[in-house]
Amino acid sequence: MALLTSVFVGWLILRSCHLHARFSMDHDTAGVQKFHSHAVPRIGGVLLMAGLLVGTLALAVHHGSDLAQGLVLCSLPVFASGIAEDLTKKVGPLPRLLAAFVAAACSFFLLDAGVYRLDVPLLDTLLAWHWLPVLLFTMLAVGGVAHSINIIDGYNGLSSGVGLIIFAAYAFVSWRVGDQALLGVSLIMMAALAGFLFWNFPRGKIFAGDGGAYLVGYMIAVVGVLLVRRHEQVSAWFPLVCVAYPVFETLFSIFRRRFLQARSVGQPDALHLHQMVYRRLVRWRVGSTETQHKLFRNALTSPYMWLVSMVPVVPAVFLFDSASTLFAIFLLFALKYVWLYWRLVRFRSPRWMILYRPHSAKRARRAPSLPV
Repeated sequence: MALLTSVFVGWLILRSCHLHARFSMDHDTAGVQKFHSHAVPRIGGVLLMAGLLVGTLALAVHHGSDLAQGLVLCSLPVFASGIAEDLTKKVGPLPRLLAAFVAAACSFFLLDAGVYRLDVPLLDTLLAWHWLPVLLFTMLAVGGVAHSINIIDGYNGLSSGVGLIIFAAYAFVSWRVGDQALLGVSLIMMAALAGFLFWNFPRGKIFAGDGGAYLVGYMIAVVGVLLVRRHEQVSAWFPLVCVAYPVFETLFSIFRRRFLQARSVGQPDALHLHQMVYRRLVRWRVGSTETQHKLFRNALTSPYMWLVSMVPVVPAVFLFDSASTLFAIFLLFALKYVWLYWRLVRFRSPRWMILYRPHSAKRARRAPSLPV
C-alpha cells in the first residue's frame, strides 16, 4: 500500500505541474550543486510522506502497533521545514537543522528514542549519569544524520537508493531480533522509497527536495536509535556503520572546507565524493552536452555510490552484535573513503571504476579539470 500510494501521488504531482510549477519547480540548473538540465518538481517529500502515512495506518490496523504513527507525528517538524524550503526557497540550513533537533526531542520524550549507550565505557558512564546528556546527544545524532542525507541528495536515485539500502539492513536485523514493529516501519520506508525511485531514477522526473531528504534522514536516525534502545544485543555501532557513507561524507566535508581550503563550512561546493565521481569518471566518459547524455551520466553516478554505501552495510547486518568488529568496519570504511577521494582528486581513478566510453559519445570533448 505504501508503494502504490507513493507511485500514485507522484503521478498526481506530475499531472498537476501546471498548477504548482511556480512554487514546486527547481528552475535553477546552473547552481554549483545542480546537475539537471531542465526544471523538475522538487516536492518528492510529499509522495514519501503519503506512502509513509498509508503504510503506518495499515500497520496499525493489521498489527495494532502505534510506534509507526508516533514516528510520523514526531517527524512533522523536520518534514514541514523541508517542504517550506522546497516551496519558498527561503528556509536556510540552520532552521532546518533546528527543526531536526525539535523532531529528535519529540521522539525522545514520546517514543523513548534516546541514545542511552554508545558501547564506549567512558561515554556510557556519562549517558547513565542523567537524562539531559542523553537528550542532547540524541538531538545531535538525529539532526546530524538527517542533514547528512540532505548533503548526499545530489543525483537521480542517490539518497533514496542509499536510504533503501539502510532500511533493508534495519529490516533484516529487526527480523533477526524479533521486533515486528520496527520491521514493519523499515519495510514501509523501503516501499515508499521504491515508489519514489519509480519517478526519480533514472529519468529524474521528481526530486526528493529538502522535505524528502530530511524526512528520510530523520527516519533512518530514529529507527536506528530505537533498534539499539529496544534490543541490548544490537550494538550501538550498528546504525552508525549503516550510515557510514553519509555521515563520514559530512564530517570529511567539514574538515576539508575548514582546514584544507580555509572556507566556511556552510558554503556549498561541488567537491563531495559523489560529485568527484561524476566529474572524474562519468562526465569524462559521457561528456557530450546532449540532453540524453546529461541525463545518462546523472543517473550513472548513483550506482557507484550505492556500492560505496553497501561496503560497510553488508558485513554489519551479520555482525550487528559485535561492537569491536563494527568499529573496525567503520574505521576501514573511513580510510577507504579518504583513499578513494585522494585518487579521484589526483586523476588516478581505480581501474575497476573506469567505464568504457559509449559509442555515441566517443567524440565528446574532454571536460575541463576541476580546481580543488
